[in-house]
Amino acid sequence: MKIAFVIPRNFSEKEKSYYDYKFFSKFLLSRKYYSYMLAIPTLVSLTPQGHALRVFDENIEDIDYGWNPDLVGITVRTMHANRAYEISETFRKAGAKTVLGGIHPSMCPEEAMLHCDAVVIGEAENVWPKLVSDAQRGVLERTYKADGLADLGVVQPPDRSLLDSKKYINDFVQTTKGCPFHCEFCSVHAYDGQTIRHKPVETVIEEITSLNLVSGRYKSKGKAIFFADDNIIADIPYARRLFTALKPLNIKWGCQASINLSRHEDLMKLMKEAGCGSVFVGLESISEKNLSAMSKSVNMKHNYLEAINRIQSHGLLVLGSFIVGYDFDTLESFDELIAFIEEAHILEPMINILTPFPGTKLFKRFEMEGRIIHKDWSKYDTKNVVFRPANLSPEDLLAGFAKVNKSIFSFESIYRKLRYFGDLGFWIQQNEADPIKLRYRLLFAFRMASLLFSLNWKRSVFIIKVMPKIFSKRYRITKILQMLAYNDYAHS
Repeated sequence: MKIAFVIPRNFSEKEKSYYDYKFFSKFLLSRKYYSYMLAIPTLVSLTPQGHALRVFDENIEDIDYGWNPDLVGITVRTMHANRAYEISETFRKAGAKTVLGGIHPSMCPEEAMLHCDAVVIGEAENVWPKLVSDAQRGVLERTYKADGLADLGVVQPPDRSLLDSKKYINDFVQTTKGCPFHCEFCSVHAYDGQTIRHKPVETVIEEITSLNLVSGRYKSKGKAIFFADDNIIADIPYARRLFTALKPLNIKWGCQASINLSRHEDLMKLMKEAGCGSVFVGLESISEKNLSAMSKSVNMKHNYLEAINRIQSHGLLVLGSFIVGYDFDTLESFDELIAFIEEAHILEPMINILTPFPGTKLFKRFEMEGRIIHKDWSKYDTKNVVFRPANLSPEDLLAGFAKVNKSIFSFESIYRKLRYFGDLGFWIQQNEADPIKLRYRLLFAFRMASLLFSLNWKRSVFIIKVMPKIFSKRYRITKILQMLAYNDYAHS
């Protein structure tokens, strides 16, 4: 059979978002995206031999509907569910059988079945080979439900050979699944379970090593790895073994971790020695009442400023994520959040509007309380208001969200934070270990200079101020580019 795998675009063509990387593509004069979704390379690896396979990632390329596949697998998250349904219907009209899987179809299988031939509920590792066999024999079932969670100790590593590596800025690797926490707004524990499962460390190292192929289409040498684990320190003894094994590889990487990382000095030291440069931390709210309401008890045990300073003192940049719109947020909360982000020197904060995703406790509560405004999934993107807040109007929440983003990503704010980290010498070690060649710095400076001739005078002033720093080992030019992109998004 001819089997196509599809990743729907993660953004609106008409609107900018924190995730779309449109600014990067325009600046680099090449269509690029942050990374790929691991679900598709996983399905490729699970597909039995003897089939013709292609992968289409709408974030970097157009779908070739003319290829006329027999079977199409589409991975679906809530925010692009509508787009996934459109893609599925287009392929069905051409005679293909389509399969929808991922977290959204797993939480809304009846809805998904209206737009496809089969739905995979839960993890695909234990059902995909049978589904492919059934499709080949013309006996495709309507649903395929995983019988338990996958054993990560025996699953095959993702097959990335069909991906165009040059189009991705980072590689994704996942070592663990499951989350012991039960945050009200999160569906991870409902989908992946609360028991921590992990791949053997040796398997992870082999997978990472395979990314640096000497020949072949997939070459990732020089790129960073992002560990897609929901909490890379969920199993601390395992994390220590992993970080120790990563040290000889001489790679650069980032990850997600809970705030209690700040209490493990030895672990932070080991992470830095192993090549970690940044840690994404779900801070969620600076209100203890909100943290209690969202069942984020782990965060309530920490002083955020002390924790952030402790993590960043080890050379690990904290990427803090916040949610606005929880039940105890008021109009004053937005200014308080802006002030905290500035005081904590969080260079890359991520601000999300509270979104009740299907499958979460929050979704069930809001439905019971009659607070969900609509179920237009394309608006469930954490930058639109799809529910009625407790102490704000939907309009006030949207305006407050925009206010926070415009402030923390203003040129004044990002220049001040870049100066802060530059004065600390935060990136000196990274620039010495992974130096950027002079010709690339010159090309970057030339491209930056080309942006001076625009009507955006604030950006022009910022570029003039930051231009000398492009050639300083105290600054990382990738961070300067990221800040330009975030400003472009915030002021769009």
